[in-house]
Amino acid sequence: MNSLGSMYRKAFKHFGRQHWWPADFPFEVMVGAILTQNTNWQNVEKAILNLKREKLLTPKRLSAVSLKKLASCIRSAGYYNIKAKRLKSFLEYLVVRYRGNIQKMSQIETGLLREELLGVNGIGPETADSILLYALNKPIFVVDAYTKRILARHGLISEDSSYIEVQKLFMQNLKKEVKLYNEYHALLVKVGKEYCLKNKPRCNICPLKK
Repeated sequence: MNSLGSMYRKAFKHFGRQHWWPADFPFEVMVGAILTQNTNWQNVEKAILNLKREKLLTPKRLSAVSLKKLASCIRSAGYYNIKAKRLKSFLEYLVVRYRGNIQKMSQIETGLLREELLGVNGIGPETADSILLYALNKPIFVVDAYTKRILARHGLISEDSSYIEVQKLFMQNLKKEVKLYNEYHALLVKVGKEYCLKNKPRCNICPLKK
């Protein structure tokens, strides 16, 4: 059975560095983390490009734009009306609590900041942790469907393991490093997309098998 360290080394050797999260600045990561819920990244990229074309990708400008206009800009991300409301809820939190200052936000202790994010409508554990890790450089491991599927198939967790159980497995057995958590999660996503498919997994050629 693979250990977490062995899985990381094999995935990194096969795929190399993933350079994730692809964004120009932290606020873009935050917006992307909300938009990527229940859709693929290609659709999110189109939505973010639209926001950039409209010169809206700042906390101040996105807060000022109408809900209808925002929904129109992010249409490609799917569930655009719901996601527009979620973005507005997050923006209200960011502006009211931190006056839109992401640097000020990043100075808050990780556990407290996570509680605050989970209190925002439409932000669950995966989205909150993506914001913490990728936008704010907080050492917290992001768990997604790919992560759980891969670990379950390798016998490291049960299929009904909770988000927090899986997260603790990583955080208690790996060095508490932002760079490591970032790269590992990105590599697991890559493995999940290309080999550990939900249906018809390509186990016989999976790099984690080597």
